[in-house]
Amino acid sequence: MELLCCEVDPMRRALPDPNLLYDDRVLHNLLTIEERYLPQCSYFKCVQKDIQPFMRRMVATWMLEVCEEQKCEEEVFPLAMNYLDRFLAVVPTRKCHLQLLGAVCMFLASKLKETIPLTAEKLCIYTDNSIKPQELLEWELVVLGKLKWNLAAVTPHDFIEHILRKVPLPKDKLLLIRKHAQTFIALCATDFNFAMYPPSMIATGSVGAAICGLQLDDGDSLTDLLAKITNTDVDCLKACQEQIEAVLVNSLQQVRQQQQQSNPSKTVDELDQASTPTDVRDINL
Repeated sequence: MELLCCEVDPMRRALPDPNLLYDDRVLHNLLTIEERYLPQCSYFKCVQKDIQPFMRRMVATWMLEVCEEQKCEEEVFPLAMNYLDRFLAVVPTRKCHLQLLGAVCMFLASKLKETIPLTAEKLCIYTDNSIKPQELLEWELVVLGKLKWNLAAVTPHDFIEHILRKVPLPKDKLLLIRKHAQTFIALCATDFNFAMYPPSMIATGSVGAAICGLQLDDGDSLTDLLAKITNTDVDCLKACQEQIEAVLVNSLQQVRQQQQQSNPSKTVDELDQASTPTDVRDINL
């Protein structure tokens, strides 16, 4: 008798629950509580003395690459960055501990969002074994204590489906918009300028930027609709969307510069065919 279990897709996730998705009370509750999970301050000015903004960007880029390589759920990276920002807003941290903190935050986020979470041993390998599993587990308790075990933070991904179901566009276009919006959200999470923004504004701006990039917008009417869905000020939404688009352009420029330095013999067109951790080249603005 053959006892081998041969599931085709053991990582299949549950489909969205229409009872939650089509109940406006869920969106209202998300909007009500989202600011509870923002960092308490712009911590580079009042808390951190040893850590600089460029260091945060470096560790965020590393965290994103780990999540991409491990094929983590889209929610893991933004949630991990939420933990990192909230911790840094209350605890002065040495720069030599920043990568360890990033690994711990990914560890916690994957436990909350993944069917099979990242292991401590695997995360230590991604640090070139500069940290030990026991050290990561010890810091896990420290981070949990400083976050008061409040891990179910609201992130921009929580708003995406609620926004898309109210956008009057074909379903096949919504799939592409979702993918692009998720890329924008990841880019925003790497940029400290967005750390204090409400998740609903980042989500709405990301959807708006995706629609604009795909040339599916019909002028200000769609922007007004997006702003209405999440009770966002129209001018603030436009400013956020422009800032998100600027982050994308800057990210593309940095990738091209890095690849030209490592492959000086290649043309710009050849470099543009390369893949990046965030798939930003799939987006045409």
